[in-house]
Amino acid sequence: MGGARDTLGRPLRDLRISLTDRCNMRCGYCMPREVFGRDFQFLPRSELLSFEEITRFVGVAARLGVAKVRLTGGEPLLRRGVPELVAMLRALEGIEDIALTTNGLLLERHAEALKRAGLDRVTVSLDTLEEDLFRTIADTAVSLERVLGGIDAALQAGLEPVKVNMVVRRGVNDRCVLDMAEHFRGRPEILRFIEFMDVGESNGWRREEVVPAREIVASISERWPLRPLSPHRGGEVASRWAYEDGQGEIGVISSVSEPFCHGCTRARLSAEGKLYTCLFATTGSDMRALLRDGAGDEQLEARLAAIWGGRSDRYSELRAAAEGHGAGTRPTHAPRVATKRKPRVEMSYIGG
Repeated sequence: MGGARDTLGRPLRDLRISLTDRCNMRCGYCMPREVFGRDFQFLPRSELLSFEEITRFVGVAARLGVAKVRLTGGEPLLRRGVPELVAMLRALEGIEDIALTTNGLLLERHAEALKRAGLDRVTVSLDTLEEDLFRTIADTAVSLERVLGGIDAALQAGLEPVKVNMVVRRGVNDRCVLDMAEHFRGRPEILRFIEFMDVGESNGWRREEVVPAREIVASISERWPLRPLSPHRGGEVASRWAYEDGQGEIGVISSVSEPFCHGCTRARLSAEGKLYTCLFATTGSDMRALLRDGAGDEQLEARLAAIWGGRSDRYSELRAAAEGHGAGTRPTHAPRVATKRKPRVEMSYIGG
């Protein structure tokens, strides 16, 4: 198997694939209703990559080193036939891990079929256990119990480890950190706390709403002492912490306060086939045109290798340098740059 490395020596190992730009929730940090309202024009089905096109692209990416695939959205389970796609990906040589990120609303219905098809694990987005706050954050009349039921169904189906992602925003749900930690302590799920990120242009990001990872860890450790764990592998985005009393572990993702661009091995494929080499990208490369215009696998591989080989993205490190944050996570000579440039792609479009 070949390999691809970017201009900073980072290998291509992970591919996140958005299956749809649609979602059945309207969380403010991802798809605010004032932008993604009733009149918003989502992609027509004809513009979405087919499962066959996705599978072919992943097969080519595997030849360049991709071993992990994550299916995202929007809400990926709104796309019909996801287990069929999972089975197609499972049959590819070189693909070692297939995961799915979901809001959990449809997970109870699909968990068993996803597991039978070959899905390894799921990550569920859940920002609070308070029913009223849950509906406020979702900006949708949905039930918290459906999400919790989806998590239980994933566990019963064997989609483990189930990870639960909580985006923490000061003044919104930061008061829920200890309640979330208490609920998932001693359970098989792994709870992960994510700093509120400035992805896209529509989520109203303000730095004062960012709760730094170190603050989250300190508050939990004061109640239930924690100790650091080593990463499972290189390129992991979450720092791992174990409860001293043996009641499981948590993760924290600190892309704002302690950027980890230097270890990023991820590419992202949008639902309409544009390849992005950074979560904070402004433009993508059209892979759908190649897939539909008769390009051979060798041409696809060469194009993907060229895109990754030219990659120099490290937005979060540059933002930290410009703002004077995150010292120690970047070279001391990192330029102080303005990071508010062209409009960035929305999180809902490339799956976070």
